[in-house]
Amino acid sequence: MARLGGDEFGLLLTQCPLSQAIQVAEKLKDLVREFRFIWNSQTFIIGVSIGVVAIDQTRQDLMEIMGAADAACYAAKDKGRNCIHIYSLDDGELMRQRGERHVVSKISRALETNRFCLYSQKILPINSNSSAEHCEILLRMIDENGEVLSPNSFIPSAERYGLITEIDRWVVETFFSNYHKLSRQQILTDNLYTINLSGSSISNNQFLKFLIEQFPRYQIPPQTICFEITETAAIANFEQARYFVSELKKIGCRFALDDFGSGLSSFAYLLNLPVDYLKIDGAFVKNISHNLISQAIVEGFNRIAHAMNLETIAEFVEDETILDKLREIGVNYAQGYGISRPEPINFNQ
Repeated sequence: MARLGGDEFGLLLTQCPLSQAIQVAEKLKDLVREFRFIWNSQTFIIGVSIGVVAIDQTRQDLMEIMGAADAACYAAKDKGRNCIHIYSLDDGELMRQRGERHVVSKISRALETNRFCLYSQKILPINSNSSAEHCEILLRMIDENGEVLSPNSFIPSAERYGLITEIDRWVVETFFSNYHKLSRQQILTDNLYTINLSGSSISNNQFLKFLIEQFPRYQIPPQTICFEITETAAIANFEQARYFVSELKKIGCRFALDDFGSGLSSFAYLLNLPVDYLKIDGAFVKNISHNLISQAIVEGFNRIAHAMNLETIAEFVEDETILDKLREIGVNYAQGYGISRPEPINFNQ
């Protein structure tokens, strides 16, 4: 047995068939789970994730074996931890992980070589006292062949492998450093720009400090910036999310809660989170013209938001029929391909 890294250990079993190795792994897992670590009168429960790889005539390269064991360990963690995963060449989970790690290396190179770009998408006021134009700032990645990649192709991997806060920093610094160029182009001083933040970033006090420092650094009026966080990210670490939102609202920023309705206990959390806008999950919005249940859900969200003095934004507005129905319901803003498609931002016009 040997220590391979910070919290990684390797166990080499000789003259041991795979079936017996699995029994050994199960016994080790149970021993660790039953152990109680006591420190300062507090008791801690410990878990272990184990990846098992058979070494046979088809697998004799040391680096290949270690790579397979590492991949199997990650798969065991993904199962919920305190699990065992047996490596096999045709393992769909490990193939997915290999694909993700390939994407992660692309993201790392994109961060090093500045191969990201920003898009914007308009948010149209349809039942609001405000005439200010809103737009959401969106991120794209450019691969080695110059192809523009959508966020869905890299953001999940960035979140899983801890790169998402670096991406959030890139977005904030890039947009803030070019903010005044964009404002001069649009000759509007009361625009509201919405920037998405990940759950990892809103749970990170160093990121909060970094964010607050950028406003005086680039002379950005905080009242023109709205940060968007998803409902699931807010619920995952609610107290930290509430602190994060409160600190930025003190300097004048606004907040939108995205994908509202997709999580659990929505209203209970909403009562205690000081946001300004509620973005109704597009899964409900896109069906309101032909589905009475979706329509009733959107109406309910809209009524409760207004009772709490929040304005509502409907996502996935894809055609005029949906837009008319939203006007009828009284939703404040609409966003989607039926309003405006995302367009690349050219800061150098």
